[in-house]
Amino acid sequence: MKVLIIEDEVLAADRLRGMVQKVMPDVEVLDMLDSISSAVRWFGEHKSPDLAFFDIQLADGLSFEIFEQTHVGCPVIFTTAFDEYALKAFKVNSIDYLLKPIDQEELEAAIQKYHRIRTQNDMPPQPIQNIDHVLKLLTKQYKSRFVVKVGERIRSIPVEEMLCFYSMAKASYIQTIDDRHYVMDHSLEQVEALVDPARFFRVNRKFLIALDAIAEIISHSNSRLKIKLNKPTEEEIVVAREKVRGFKKWLNG
Repeated sequence: MKVLIIEDEVLAADRLRGMVQKVMPDVEVLDMLDSISSAVRWFGEHKSPDLAFFDIQLADGLSFEIFEQTHVGCPVIFTTAFDEYALKAFKVNSIDYLLKPIDQEELEAAIQKYHRIRTQNDMPPQPIQNIDHVLKLLTKQYKSRFVVKVGERIRSIPVEEMLCFYSMAKASYIQTIDDRHYVMDHSLEQVEALVDPARFFRVNRKFLIALDAIAEIISHSNSRLKIKLNKPTEEEIVVAREKVRGFKKWLNG
């Protein structure tokens, strides 16, 4: 089976290739491309693969533009960190839609779905059965406040008052814009799935920061970035190297 990967983050592309090879050890990854322009050129010069993985948000635009500029003669599994493009993804050759970070079991299910469709019909699917699921993704409601316990009292904190979420000593905390710190029942992984990704970004394994809380961004060693918030944090906040590209996209909206 021949597969093409279009993903502009090198680490994400390598990870996806490894995950695909784990599902299909005999797969041939024909190429790994990082832009719309390189993908259009590739499809113009090569025979279509059996299956392609398209990251929706590429450095030079949305991968939907590839379909507008060239013929894509294969089914596609879309990947992205943002679910707002889900419905549009299902209007073109889409087999499935995977949200980042990609789960191995969900990837396996998507590839199994591809094999079922190819066995039954050689044409790209018209996944009407998935529209309800996609609409649920599109209308997802993010948490607007978190409840914390302060001594014997309970307090509800709006997300507008949050500077960041952080982990320390096996616990998770909220730091507010008035520089108060509250312990939480949620892990950072859980919080990341509950808050609006347009408002908050996970810059590393310890910090999930608010866009409005950023005071300064400074170039740091090894192509990383250091973040200063409107209030000082107990630890220095450095954007992980593999997160820098996504962080810059997030800043650009």
